[in-house]
Amino acid sequence: MHRDNQLGSLYSKNTETDTNPRQYSELRLFFQSEPLAVRRALESILSGLGHLDLNQDDCGTVELVLAEVMNNIVEHAYAGERSGVIELHISGTSRGLFCTVIDDGLPMPDGNPPMGKQHDLSCSREDLPEGGFGWMLIRELADELGYERDGDKNKLTFLLNVERTILTS
Repeated sequence: MHRDNQLGSLYSKNTETDTNPRQYSELRLFFQSEPLAVRRALESILSGLGHLDLNQDDCGTVELVLAEVMNNIVEHAYAGERSGVIELHISGTSRGLFCTVIDDGLPMPDGNPPMGKQHDLSCSREDLPEGGFGWMLIRELADELGYERDGDKNKLTFLLNVERTILTS
C-alpha cells in the first residue's frame, strides 16, 4: 500500500472465483479534501486503472467525472474551515467502472445531488458563466447515480460505462 501524508491507495485484484473475467479489479484511494490531493488522486486513479485498456475518450470521461465529483466535495462538502478525508472505490464490472465516493462533509442540499444547470452558451465568451456545469456533466456522463447520507457520511455512487479489455498478462 502506497502512502504519503496526502494520499493513500490500494489496488487489488479480486481473487474470488467469478464466471465473468471482466470483474477482476478494484481500486481504493483515501486522500485529504484538498485541491492538490485531488490532483494527485486523479493521477493515481489513471495509473491504477492502467491494466484496463481504456481508450483516450474513456480516460477523459473517468478523469472529468471524478474531478468534478471530488472537487465538489472539497469546495462544498468541506466548505470553509472544514477538512477531512475522501474515500474512493472503483470496481471493474461487466458494465463499466462502478464508483463509490464517501466523505464526512456537509450533506447534499435537499438530500439529493443537484440537477445541474443548462446554460445559454450563445453569449460572448466574456459573458459565459464561470461555474455550474459540473453536475450537468456528471449526470450526462455517469449512469445509475445514487446518493445517501448515512449518519455523518455522504455516499455517492455511479457507473461509468467505459469500453475496455482487462489485460491478462
